[in-house]
Amino acid sequence: MAYRVLGRAGPPQPRRARRLLFAFTLSLSCTYLCYSFLCCCDDLGRSRLLRAPRCLGSPSAGGRQLLPKSRPCDPPGPTPSEPGAPSAPAAAAPAARLSASNHSGSPKLGTKRLPQALIVGVKKGGTRAVLEFIRVHPDVRALGTEPHFFDRNYGRGLDWYRSLMPRTLESQITLEKTPSYFVTQEAPRRIFNMSRDTKLIVVVRNPVTRAISDYTQTLSKKPDIPTFEGLSFRNRTLGLVDASWNAIRIGMYALHLESWLRYFPLAQIHFVSGERLITDPAGEMGRVQDFLGIRRFITDKHFYFNKTKGFPCLKKPESSLLPPRCLGKSKGRTHVQIDPEVIDQLREFYRPYNIKFYETVGQDFRWE
Repeated sequence: MAYRVLGRAGPPQPRRARRLLFAFTLSLSCTYLCYSFLCCCDDLGRSRLLRAPRCLGSPSAGGRQLLPKSRPCDPPGPTPSEPGAPSAPAAAAPAARLSASNHSGSPKLGTKRLPQALIVGVKKGGTRAVLEFIRVHPDVRALGTEPHFFDRNYGRGLDWYRSLMPRTLESQITLEKTPSYFVTQEAPRRIFNMSRDTKLIVVVRNPVTRAISDYTQTLSKKPDIPTFEGLSFRNRTLGLVDASWNAIRIGMYALHLESWLRYFPLAQIHFVSGERLITDPAGEMGRVQDFLGIRRFITDKHFYFNKTKGFPCLKKPESSLLPPRCLGKSKGRTHVQIDPEVIDQLREFYRPYNIKFYETVGQDFRWE
């Protein structure tokens, strides 16, 4: 009897225990899942489990935030709890937005380019004045020194030559001046090989006056050289001019021009009158600007005449503390006095060369 009573009363106890255990286990599991979910998501909205940013705002294509008040995402990368975790691709560096042709890393500095225009001659013709005047133009950047690449340093290569140039923007012209190019036999071919579109500027001057100026400069450096008359003639009595002397030979413009016209059309060569550059600098520089294809920025307002030096200088820029700009003290030297008869003989020597030069370039410079 006792066995049957105990048998009926015993079974409910394990079933109740199992139910209680199941309920406890279920409650614990739900608590764990909720706790896990809360821990996996931080207060910034970033899921550390999925590592996917959930930001309120993101940069637009123009760099502006769609929601300016929202906080930007933290940069992707490993977290302290997960060292070495792979990061998402980094944002593009600022340099990636620059033009591909800009090698400087800044659009304001520009790029070093080979020159599109050259002042190729002539010595003591007024090349320095043209260079200093054209450098006022905002669309021109010019090398201040003479690189002598196409006559003395050609073996250094174009990369070396380019490295000397000032940095320019796409809208600016790179220019350099070396007046000895005009009388260098190899220069036209070498410049043509660099670029057949190069624009050439030649500043010419009465060849007799130019020769005297050339001699005056040399005399200031070498006081013991022979007289001008002695260097100019092989036989003065017979009127035989020594055309091998460089000061005389440079002024034979028509002879040198022939070498250039083998490679460049006349339309790509602009001739500046050294005399008009003194009497009408704005007019001459206006034509230079037209030739280069840039607006006429340099006008009368940029010049004043320096009576001491005998040629125009650049006025002080407006709203600037810089002084007026004149050429160096080596410019405007008083020429040595030459016998008028010697000058007449040299004029006769140059006359046929001058006439041929006028006919070739289509301008009468009135040197006779």
